[in-house]
Amino acid sequence: MTKLNKKKNSIFNSHQLIGLILTISFFTGILTNNSSFYIPLIISFISTVIFTKWGVGKIQNLKLGQVIRKEGPKDHYKKSGTPSMGGLLIVPIGLIVGNLVNHHNLASKELISITILGLSFMLIGFLDDWKSIIVNKNKGLKAKEKIILQIVASLIFLVYVYTQNLIPEKISLLGDYEINLGILFWPIALIILLAESNATNLTDGLDGLASGCGAIVLTGLSIELVIRGSNTDYAMASLCMAQAGSWLGFLIFNSKPAKIFMGDTGSLAMGAILAGTALITNTLWSLLIMGGIFLAESLSVIIQVGVYKITKYFNQIDEGYRVFRMAPIHHHLELKGQKEIEIVQRFWLISIFLVFLGLILRSSV
Repeated sequence: MTKLNKKKNSIFNSHQLIGLILTISFFTGILTNNSSFYIPLIISFISTVIFTKWGVGKIQNLKLGQVIRKEGPKDHYKKSGTPSMGGLLIVPIGLIVGNLVNHHNLASKELISITILGLSFMLIGFLDDWKSIIVNKNKGLKAKEKIILQIVASLIFLVYVYTQNLIPEKISLLGDYEINLGILFWPIALIILLAESNATNLTDGLDGLASGCGAIVLTGLSIELVIRGSNTDYAMASLCMAQAGSWLGFLIFNSKPAKIFMGDTGSLAMGAILAGTALITNTLWSLLIMGGIFLAESLSVIIQVGVYKITKYFNQIDEGYRVFRMAPIHHHLELKGQKEIEIVQRFWLISIFLVFLGLILRSSV
């Protein structure tokens, strides 16, 4: 393929995304007179590039390669054996850097809670990935086992943040509306943690998709928090930026053709960290808007499975109706003939638009 054709196929490549986020973070830090906004991003980014470059070979030597599901698009079969479990390298870097740059901050309890939550979900993902590799099938932990472990990790987090008074009494909605959940906080917060972690897990199906969208959403939440400007907001913003930096560094190796995958080890932790941060900082509405791609991916699976089972049951037939050619929706677009790299880059652009939309809506209220 000629260089000209490559340029035509590249709507918005990973280097442009990395450059954009680095530039935005730098100018946001200058405008808010807060260097802690972009420093953790840069430290995490450089550290991740170094460790991931080292880790790809190590993981490959250990033969911890991705197992591709047979039901997936045939073009993905060639990805089988690509080093996986990259989340083991990425998640700890972002959490460590985020804590180190805030070691003197009063928001230590908030940082500790997110760190424990992220590492817990990383461990659950690791067990899932490990079992999948051991049995050489794209089936790790049973769905029930996975959910039970996620519920346990989520409840430990929720009990801690509740007893430490880290959760706001009222949840902010769009505009000036607020709602006091009362006893409903527990089931709703639990659902949010489970839904977001599994949504990012579902999104991790194309090279660079989850890592790019995750970095964009984390940056968006960081900007909102640093604009709000309390000590806790600054601390959580820099933690988010440290996480964004680690995913951007990972993106260099995760973009098509991916040299390493994050696995459930990374995707579950990413979603848990996003949800946990939104709960503590009262930015659930912003996460819903900015993380619209994660929501769409999750809804496409819910719709596909729901309609299939309902039509199969009521029509008494062997096969139910499929709304999409395959779910999540990125696979549907692939089977319709769109190229993987184009889908990924379009989803990045949509995420950037949703971040700006979320910030505009917040600033206008």
